Amino acid sequence: MATHQFQTEVNQLLQLIIHSLYSHKEIFLRELISNASDAMDKLKYLTVSDEGFKNLAFDPKIEISFDAEAKLLRISDTGIGMNETDLVENLGTIARSGTRRFLDNLSQDARKDSNLIGQFGVGFYSAFMVADKIEVVSRKAGEADSWKWSSDGKGAFDLEKLPADSAEARKESGTTILLHLNEEGHEYAYRYSIQDIVKKYSNHIAFPIFLDYEEDQYDDKGQKKGEPEKKREQINSANALWRRAKNDISEKDYQDFYKTLAHGDDEALHFVHTKAEGTIEYTTLFYLPKKAPFDLYYADYRPGVKLYVKRVFITDDDKELLPAYLRFVRGVIDSEDLPLNVSREILQQNKVLVNIRSASVKKILSELKNLAENDKAKYLEFIKEFNRPLKEGLYSDYGNREAILELVRFKSSLADGFSSLAEYKGRMKEGQKAIYYLAGGDEKRLRASPLLEAYKRENIEVLIMDDEIDGIVISGVPKYQDLDLKAINQAGADDDLGIKTDKEVAKDMQGLAERLKKALGDAVKDVRVSSRLADSPSCVVNDKDDPSLQMREMMRAMGQKDLPEVQPIMEINPDHPLVKRAQGETSDGTVEDIARVLFDQALLVEGQNLKDPADFVKRLNRLISG
Repeated sequence: MATHQFQTEVNQLLQLIIHSLYSHKEIFLRELISNASDAMDKLKYLTVSDEGFKNLAFDPKIEISFDAEAKLLRISDTGIGMNETDLVENLGTIARSGTRRFLDNLSQDARKDSNLIGQFGVGFYSAFMVADKIEVVSRKAGEADSWKWSSDGKGAFDLEKLPADSAEARKESGTTILLHLNEEGHEYAYRYSIQDIVKKYSNHIAFPIFLDYEEDQYDDKGQKKGEPEKKREQINSANALWRRAKNDISEKDYQDFYKTLAHGDDEALHFVHTKAEGTIEYTTLFYLPKKAPFDLYYADYRPGVKLYVKRVFITDDDKELLPAYLRFVRGVIDSEDLPLNVSREILQQNKVLVNIRSASVKKILSELKNLAENDKAKYLEFIKEFNRPLKEGLYSDYGNREAILELVRFKSSLADGFSSLAEYKGRMKEGQKAIYYLAGGDEKRLRASPLLEAYKRENIEVLIMDDEIDGIVISGVPKYQDLDLKAINQAGADDDLGIKTDKEVAKDMQGLAERLKKALGDAVKDVRVSSRLADSPSCVVNDKDDPSLQMREMMRAMGQKDLPEVQPIMEINPDHPLVKRAQGETSDGTVEDIARVLFDQALLVEGQNLKDPADFVKRLNRLISG
């Protein structure tokens, strides 16, 4: 027997689970059953795809038994099993790179987010909530040896190879988990508590789950007689729900199956079930979650769609089944036309799957459109969780861009809540020629931007794009239907507003603009007299072909270094007292102070960090005291 130490993250995870999730203890059984189902899915796939396993006698089932007096609970499956290496990797380490972030999130709100346990693929450890000790005996398909893993969850685990003639050794491939229940878990060593949990969480697991128990016998007078009768009962429906006719499936059936897929007890927001017949035959069942998956914005997110071929599970770890911007979708794709031995590595090149993926994306987008048109309240729930990943599709899915443009939503300078581009268009002033927007991070700062002043004065709506990706994705969308999309932080965006600076004033201010530009040097591309400002003395805008300051910051955050410096254009308000003061100033030093203060405060309003805050304060103090 060899003793191994748990990986550091496993130790931390165990402490969090054991001490923080008592109110959700029952999820342990859901997780162990899901793991058993996955193990049988993998072996079933091998029996039809690998010549070495085609003659294997495969009888898929999960068996549960208990001993209330001894406080024991046993869960056994006939799946692919594990050898020594698998046991160490699967039960002693957590391989995903997002583990640290997962632990941080779990520790912050563990009681509310027990669903994270299953979603992150570490559900086995939840069994330590109800057990003082866990023993795992497993035999990998195609191998002769059985291995025993055991631990009390306190920092280490033991691993040993069992003699072939040992009573504990498995006679067939699969895994048996024996829980030595603690006082918290004693309640789960009873028939009805097990049945209730399986019905609640695992009814639609595609393999039969059997419960072995003993039932006392009574005579006509109600007196117990003889030995208890041993019974075996299947306690789940064990059907592939997506293969059934929609008319035969209740709302509750759909929601119960979703809970199995999502490893949780929350219901789905919406679902769509499709059976395609013709040149390519397949069935899809897709769900929209109510809440965003925990790892939605992680590079190593877990895909939410499982692929089957003729009900044979192929993979649940292929990010190519749906595009990344739809990674929040949960569900099943079951094809009649893919070969059972299709290689996971070449799935994305398979023409059948490419066609299924394309049709599935269009179906999901079409369903979202129907939802937006017919149930606005529910669609708003969806938007609050998934507006941002949907916007990613504007950047990555050119073929469906027009459909996605109808689905994404934006905040507005004039309307409450979220607005579609179609709704914006319907509210446009007569004669308005473009859709105006301001992108760049914090909503409060955007709404206070001096760039909005002229549009407010003219009662022209501006879309407020405060998602950090808006600047990137919308810059690649030049038009919506027949309307140009114009960023108001670009030079010249206000030319078609019909607001013109008085020619005499502009001419009179031209000399000041040149003095200010000279004082600012290479910090700006130009200084211009503005017609867009009402209350603010200055603002900065971008030249038409230059990226915005916010986009440059995002590009840096994404790892792009050595970006060329881009000089903004500073616009000045000829009616503001500070600008008028500069116009009448004879001291070049004071003009330089005013120029720097005008420029720096315009940058601050845009959310930019000043290169020399101390210099800004000194210049401001000089102007105030002077």
